[in-house]
Amino acid sequence: MTQNPPDLRPDLAPAMRLDAAARPGQPTIGMVSLGCPKALVDSERILTRLRAEGYAISPDYNGAEAVIVNTCGFLDSAKAESLEAIGEALNENGRVIVTGCLGAEPDYITGHHPSVLAVTGPHQYEQVLDAVHKAVPPSPDPFVDLLPASGVSLTPRHFSYLKISEGCNHKCKFCIIPDMRGKLASRPAHAVLREAEKLVEAGVRELLVISQDTSAYGVDIRHAEDRGHRAHITDLARDLGSLGAWVRLHYVYPYPHVRDLIPLMAEGLVLPYLDIPFQHAHPDTLRRMARPAAAARTLDEITAWREICPDITLRSTFIVGYPGETEAEFQTLLDWLGEAQLDRVGCFQYENVEGARSNALPDHVPAEVKQERWERFMQTAQAISEAKLAAKVGQRLEVIVDEVDAEAATCRTKADAPEIDGNLFIDEGFESLSPGDILTVEVEEASEYDLWGRPI
Repeated sequence: MTQNPPDLRPDLAPAMRLDAAARPGQPTIGMVSLGCPKALVDSERILTRLRAEGYAISPDYNGAEAVIVNTCGFLDSAKAESLEAIGEALNENGRVIVTGCLGAEPDYITGHHPSVLAVTGPHQYEQVLDAVHKAVPPSPDPFVDLLPASGVSLTPRHFSYLKISEGCNHKCKFCIIPDMRGKLASRPAHAVLREAEKLVEAGVRELLVISQDTSAYGVDIRHAEDRGHRAHITDLARDLGSLGAWVRLHYVYPYPHVRDLIPLMAEGLVLPYLDIPFQHAHPDTLRRMARPAAAARTLDEITAWREICPDITLRSTFIVGYPGETEAEFQTLLDWLGEAQLDRVGCFQYENVEGARSNALPDHVPAEVKQERWERFMQTAQAISEAKLAAKVGQRLEVIVDEVDAEAATCRTKADAPEIDGNLFIDEGFESLSPGDILTVEVEEASEYDLWGRPI
């Protein structure tokens, strides 16, 4: 049993979970998946296709005939992590295929690792498969290689990410994701619903809806209606809520129509949880970011959301030390956070990213100032979290079980997304519980980020 640390990066997906089961002579591929949940979904799709063609999936380097490294290029530190992972795979295995966001810069990768077998960009599934076929020819056995109906999942069986679109139409100066993943490209609503139905039929109890900009879902296809389902986030949320699983919405920009989602949360159709990337609160900082500069109106929206759904949990991420950020601008952010009283908060120190327009801005903030501001920000966020969790002591909450070991059952409330939020621990009377169980507990104890409770 471990307590949730306060500095988990909200841009990282949970660690992959792979089962090792290969028949004699079956070609075997390894996978390293870095970066966000959207990249994890790409990894699942690649592995599902490979499984369908007769490949086994190895959980380690030694058992693999080649390794796919799905990279991240969100920050320069993420690029460095991706290069390190490629180097480790080359050292341990020697035959490496690179894909993902950093794959949009093939010369950058081959300049550091010229011996990689192939480099493909994000969601280029066919090119990845071609590279695998060339490196390790398939050898399917139609009588043995049966693909599970839900495909290959890299998360625990009881929750799954559901990606509803690719790309992004925003032009934030600090971000190069649109350059790597392209403009918004929404999936048809009926295709999203079909996938969700299959996941729930396979035992998934929680659907985590993800994209680069969930609020903009369907804008690019003019909210087309097909087979009785309209490609609009409100309609999609209502449809998903009818399936009987928990539905959690991530990466929701605070457009005006987001308020139409809140009654669905009050009705219990989707979880009362919004993950909204506010990034900052000072209007001048937001303008330099090329983000909407309406922090005051956002506070009004938050108030309105809480009036409709008092139990709503609000998560967000922020950037401190953005170029030109003054002490007064940072203090405005702290004051805004104190007013907004967000439940779950993540924070990045600004980093230059090759190709981002923010690199050319004047007045970059020294590293020691960024660190000091990050610490002050997290202290403020921690105090808010501690007070909010203390208020839950004595309440009865519905939780989902993630893991059971000899010490306790690790659970999450409706206010907690996997890996990036807190946990609720049951350390007495948990022996009969299993991952995926949903039960009611009474909260008995709270810390800064986690809760403890007992089943009732």
